[in-house]
Amino acid sequence: MRQDLTKYGVEETRTPDQVDEALKSETVLMIVNSICGCAAGKARPAIGAALQNAKKPAKAATVFAGGDEAATAHLRGILSEFPPSSPSMFLFKDGKPVFALHRRDIETSDPFSLSMKLKEAFEQHC
Repeated sequence: MRQDLTKYGVEETRTPDQVDEALKSETVLMIVNSICGCAAGKARPAIGAALQNAKKPAKAATVFAGGDEAATAHLRGILSEFPPSSPSMFLFKDGKPVFALHRRDIETSDPFSLSMKLKEAFEQHC
């Protein structure tokens, strides 16, 4: 489940300090990965496809909900304006979230549609 993202160049952030370090990049796709079926069948394939886009974030990073508990809690603290959601994806620009896809968005979409939403966000913000 972790390798489903790292094979696309997504960096694991397993501690709060690693989360903070990742968010220092100008643009960052931060992913809350999870064990659920919608992460495996929809979110992770969509991320892989979206990261093939010519315009993409300077960095892509992930925390694993239920595995990297301190890192996930820290990221959720940073994202306190958003309800906790696993899986979920957030595009940060200059340290601020500018785009979000929550579990409810992921469950009701297919991988192609999700990748297109991500690509549109990359085109707009990266």
